[in-house]
Amino acid sequence: MDNTSIITQVTNPKEEEILSSNAEKVSLSNSSLKKKRTRSIFSSLFCCLRSYDAEPPAAPNNNSSPLPPPVEENGAPPKPPEKYLLPEVNINDYGKKCVVIDLDETLVHSSFKPISNADFIVPVEIDGTVHQVYVLKRPHVDEFLKRMGELFECVLFTASLAKYADPVSDLLDKWGAFRSRLFRESCVFHRGNYVKDLSRLGRDLNKVIIVDNSPASYIFHPDNAVPVASWFDDMSDTELLDLIPFFERLSKVDNVYTVLKQQRTTS
Repeated sequence: MDNTSIITQVTNPKEEEILSSNAEKVSLSNSSLKKKRTRSIFSSLFCCLRSYDAEPPAAPNNNSSPLPPPVEENGAPPKPPEKYLLPEVNINDYGKKCVVIDLDETLVHSSFKPISNADFIVPVEIDGTVHQVYVLKRPHVDEFLKRMGELFECVLFTASLAKYADPVSDLLDKWGAFRSRLFRESCVFHRGNYVKDLSRLGRDLNKVIIVDNSPASYIFHPDNAVPVASWFDDMSDTELLDLIPFFERLSKVDNVYTVLKQQRTTS
């Protein structure tokens, strides 16, 4: 497998700035090759070196099958699905809403470049070669995940591949907050982006919330989204901690759309 297709993440502005500076110091051909190699590594293991300008799809026909296929050719009509992405709700989660949580740049930031203060170092095998992935945890991610696991049926949904995201989740989720984990193969490839189609989960959409730093990821269901800023290495960040009271409120409402709409109009 090409090591350019495992992790999906947005581009770190600081790394882009470094690349631009280096490019001025070498020949045009060498600069082009270096940028291509650097981008390819980041765009495969993680997720989202992609445009956020994708247009929303046409409104779904409620009389037809609610699920498009996991991967579709651009512009091709959805095909009937085989089954929903999530299993039946566990008895301990009856009555709870479903919160879909992204991984890269939402909960952690990962890099192939050595990071001195990395929280985890995860070995990932690509074509017979083991690569070390350095993972930084977003500040307050522990408090956030622990509380989310108490309040909701939590689902990890990432456009990265399982060979990277699964071991990271094992290390990150100390409390078993994630009842299920979904990876790239569960996304819909739509106009150059990996989209997380919430209608394929098998849950009532008025009780589903998605937490993600990438607007392209929830373009099918923007009204269900709680956007977060992309995080790379700011250790003073408090966004996850600040969100906890808001989610405590969401856990008690009948219909999440009411609160999320109010939040959008006031923000």
